[in-house]
Amino acid sequence: MKYQVGKCGRILVGRLEDKEDILGAIIDIAKKENVKSAICYLLGGIKQGKIVVGPEKEEMPPVPVWREMNESTEMLGIGTIFWQENEPKVHFHGAFGKKDNVKVGCLRGESSTFLVLEIVIIEIEGVNAKRELDPVSGLTLLKL
Repeated sequence: MKYQVGKCGRILVGRLEDKEDILGAIIDIAKKENVKSAICYLLGGIKQGKIVVGPEKEEMPPVPVWREMNESTEMLGIGTIFWQENEPKVHFHGAFGKKDNVKVGCLRGESSTFLVLEIVIIEIEGVNAKRELDPVSGLTLLKL
């Protein structure tokens, strides 16, 4: 295990309007505010997006199992922001549900807000974590 100790920095609060790209907005905020390390919370609605719900098999490199959302869906979740070279990368896992249909997974790629989505970003100061491509898994993983 590797770890570093930091402290809370700025707290940023945002509101996404209907049809805004969720992960794209978080990346835009991180770039504009130069947020290098953070935790982010999301709460609200999503109407379009893709999530990974696990690998096909427990082998390397993992083959992702995808699920799509194509209608208004409630969501809540938590993610991290760390940079890979000159770009912030968001790793976000959430619960997505409508009526009795609930999915949990990793939101990836473009997505679209339904009505409104609240974002709270808590900056982490004093750590130098970053993301790097792992050649074994093919994933961009956290490096301390």
